[in-house]
Amino acid sequence: MKTWVGVLGILALAGALSACGPDMKVIQENTNRAQAAQAKAESDATAAEQSATAAEAAAKKASDDATAAEDASRRANDAVSRLEAAFATSVTK
Repeated sequence: MKTWVGVLGILALAGALSACGPDMKVIQENTNRAQAAQAKAESDATAAEQSATAAEAAAKKASDDATAAEDASRRANDAVSRLEAAFATSVTK
């Protein structure tokens, strides 16, 4: 009798633990949500890296274009100076 009470006690305890234990469906759903969030975060990180690379390339092109514009401006100013010098020389002759 004492053995049966012990066995029934153990079975009752096991039943209570399994009833109070974690629900695998909830755990699986949370795992799926976490994996989806991780995949989205990785995708967003990749897109951000690609945007940063594109922005860096655009900044380099803008810098190169600004340098070219400065060179063109310098050449134009030199041409104006030569024209002024030639005009001044022709007027004084």
